[in-house]
Amino acid sequence: MKKNNMNLKATSPLAEWLSYLENSHFKAIDLGLERIKSVAEKMDLLHPAPYVITVGGTNGKGTTCRLLETILLRYGLRVGVYSSPHLLRYNERVRIQNQDLPDEAHTASFAFIEENKTESLTYFEFSTLSALHLFKQNHLDVVILEVGLGGRLDATNIVDSNLAVITSIDIDHTDFLGDTREAIAFEKAGISVKTVRL
Repeated sequence: MKKNNMNLKATSPLAEWLSYLENSHFKAIDLGLERIKSVAEKMDLLHPAPYVITVGGTNGKGTTCRLLETILLRYGLRVGVYSSPHLLRYNERVRIQNQDLPDEAHTASFAFIEENKTESLTYFEFSTLSALHLFKQNHLDVVILEVGLGGRLDATNIVDSNLAVITSIDIDHTDFLGDTREAIAFEKAGISVKTVRL
């Protein structure tokens, strides 16, 4: 059930926004790209940086993102990372130059997405669009996107990446991805369909 957001503004506390996002779509997980892609196209968020790396797999995604971020920063590049889930604070999901962003950056971005969206979005879709918006505003050289669930139909897959990295593949999320390694591998390999390199 969609919760009324009439009182939320860019200056509203982050906790209020997150509470709204948790209830803003009729399903917590609603895999598919059409809905989020149409919103991203309208907001011109499909190209958040000149170079995009997408990281998928069952285990090791976060570590791989951290390693790539460290290497790229040492080369003097401006880098943004979107990862999930967060451990302690939502702010951990979006890093720019190895720094979490303040609450105010997230709430301003949420207000922009809310004002411009044309579809009901899940928590992950909304936060993905917000991350892309924050990255685009900061004029980065490289963006690293960690897949949330699967790959082929994950919200991060609306962005055509230059490089796809797939870590280990194991049995997980069988309700959404299938119950064999082959079926799960097919879903996770979906991040490489439009990619230049895997």
